[in-house]
Amino acid sequence: MKSFYEAIGILNKDKKEKDQVSILLNTPFEMLEYYNKNHILPDSGVLCRIEQKLGISRFDIMLKMGIYTQELKEHISNTPSLLSLNKEINITNNIPIELAFETKLGKLYHGDCCDLLSTIGNETFDLIFADPPFNLDKLYPSNINDNLKQSEYIGWCEKWLDECIRTLKVGGSLFIWNLPKWNTYLSKYLNERLTFRHWISADIKYSLPINGRLYPSHYSLLYYVKGEKPKTFKPDRLPMEVCSKCFNEIKDYGGYKNKMNPLGISLTDVWYDIPPVRHSKYKARKDANELSVKLLDRIIEMSSNIGDTIFDPFGGAGTTYITAEIKQRKWIGVEIGPLEDIINRFQNIQTDRSLILKYRDKYNHLFPPVIEKKRIEKNLWTCKKEE
Repeated sequence: MKSFYEAIGILNKDKKEKDQVSILLNTPFEMLEYYNKNHILPDSGVLCRIEQKLGISRFDIMLKMGIYTQELKEHISNTPSLLSLNKEINITNNIPIELAFETKLGKLYHGDCCDLLSTIGNETFDLIFADPPFNLDKLYPSNINDNLKQSEYIGWCEKWLDECIRTLKVGGSLFIWNLPKWNTYLSKYLNERLTFRHWISADIKYSLPINGRLYPSHYSLLYYVKGEKPKTFKPDRLPMEVCSKCFNEIKDYGGYKNKMNPLGISLTDVWYDIPPVRHSKYKARKDANELSVKLLDRIIEMSSNIGDTIFDPFGGAGTTYITAEIKQRKWIGVEIGPLEDIINRFQNIQTDRSLILKYRDKYNHLFPPVIEKKRIEKNLWTCKKEE
């Protein structure tokens, strides 16, 4: 198995040659070093330039580096000779896609995400969040096939992920929401292209108990960054959990209470406080699951700044778009099915705005003001009061 530099015919110690290749490929020297040091396959934009300028196909590089995608595996199985791999498959459809809805900050397109992504330039987005169909044989209004063979589903995911990686800025963050089963496959794929940050577990029960198996009770949220580290990382701090009646802390913090940060408890990679959206008042789609604005608010706050551009390739109920708009981020979205639910949601944006403000009032202080007042009245410990 060869390194990235070896795969493209560069001597690792030859700084002059690496500088020349950096200029030729219009790729920062630091990114070439990152690919080589971490055994990372460059995004499809860089791979395209390597083929154009150096005459080395992406399949050649992948084979030399020992990185095998579902597409490559299927191509090898259907190719009489490995030499034929240099005749690459064109995976871009270039089908015109319709701009269906526009706000002050965002644009919503109607169509397939891969078709839209093929029209977007390299390194466009600061943050990408994706919540794809889970391949559970559900009936969607778009009539997409949600019952693919495992290899077909993984291959499809790799296709749109490739484009997401290409259009993500260096330092930008990628979040993938899926069932743990599928994210184990996608994590392996992403480990060879981006820098792993976290596997976040969101404690939400999504099915009935299954005989002979543990009760499925969490979704997985993959968090990756393009490059060595994220450009933006500012997670919220959470309040201490207290009893809603007596206002005593639920967890025993022993002798460490007085040393706790008055801004709140550090966010972990297990999120117990993300609610399912079940109340009709907050559901944009009456007969389908959707994500809480609390989840998207947390992700957007942690990994982007006001004015940044966010992309979500699977519009669904529009939770990413409405949250981005409220939080003053630019956004681009696409949905292959009907758009009415998303558009109608923007007509009632104040409902989501109020809900986000309600959630945010509790962040970044150990005790929200109302709770702190109650604890003082009951002569309980607070950050402002020594026991």
